[in-house]
Amino acid sequence: MIKVGIVGGTGYTGVELLRLLAQHPEAQIAVITSRADAGTPVASMFPSLRRRVRLKFEDPRNANLRVCDVVFFATPNGVAMEQAPALLASGVRVIDLAADFRLKDVAEWEHWYGQPHASPQWVEQAVYGLPECNRSAIRNALLVANPGCYPTAVQLGLMPLLEAGLVDSDSLIADAKSGVSGAGRKAEVHTLFSEAADNFKAYAVPGHRHLPEIRQGLASMAGQPVGLTFVPHLTPMIRGIHATLYARIRHTADFQELYEKRYADEPFIDVMPAGSHPDTRSVRAANVCRIAVHQPQQGNVLVVLAVIDNLVKGAAGQAIQNMNIMFGLRETEGLWQAAVLP
Repeated sequence: MIKVGIVGGTGYTGVELLRLLAQHPEAQIAVITSRADAGTPVASMFPSLRRRVRLKFEDPRNANLRVCDVVFFATPNGVAMEQAPALLASGVRVIDLAADFRLKDVAEWEHWYGQPHASPQWVEQAVYGLPECNRSAIRNALLVANPGCYPTAVQLGLMPLLEAGLVDSDSLIADAKSGVSGAGRKAEVHTLFSEAADNFKAYAVPGHRHLPEIRQGLASMAGQPVGLTFVPHLTPMIRGIHATLYARIRHTADFQELYEKRYADEPFIDVMPAGSHPDTRSVRAANVCRIAVHQPQQGNVLVVLAVIDNLVKGAAGQAIQNMNIMFGLRETEGLWQAAVLP
């Protein structure tokens, strides 16, 4: 049984980790922390977990996380880079769901996140946790940087094309929409019901923090720097990401067959039949990315549609998928739930 700790268990990502780990046959949640809610029973804050999780939140300053085999950091950016090194030094493996270790260029990280990096020595050792790309490295990793939600959808959508060199990597476009849970559980005006409901808008058009992460991943796939226009949007729904991706074709191919072959052995990638239009509700609460490939009017632009649940394949589910790989379990262990519909 894998002993699991969670640092920061009161946000949407934290409670999603709890929901999934509580039904994982090989995981035991040993410690869960919250500075603000220490002493509160988890089930009091989240009644959905009654009779599933009987722990209380502990103050992270007093919690004995060293008894754990792996610790998930479901914390704001900047926390894991301060606290993870001590755990790593004691032999505890770490999966960070924030952005602290995703970018290999420390100066670029500091530019986008507006603070000095506290653990640059661990950045190089961290493995980027996109299983469909880095499975072998994840298996032996001490520290996994779990991908962001937008980066997961965009990279999985474009990966086969860039690996095969079939599209112009200088003019990629990612038009992506997210539900409001992607903004976290904190109270902010733009996520209030009366602000977000019955509304739709783009945001962070000059530059979103996920942009350098996406570019880094796509460049690795393409074997060269890429040109990417990334525009995120906020949609009036709770969960889900829909990424519409555009790539100019350089070499023609059977693109449907390309995707089906590339993802044939991937348990959490569903390449849909030609002509499909995947929707976000088809992945709600499931660790799945559904993809459809279109070539409108047989023109020179390929349109790829990719949908995920931002809290599952875009966060907690993918983190547990990484844990399964790290500890030699079946990758699907604890993650084979079907999507919730309606």
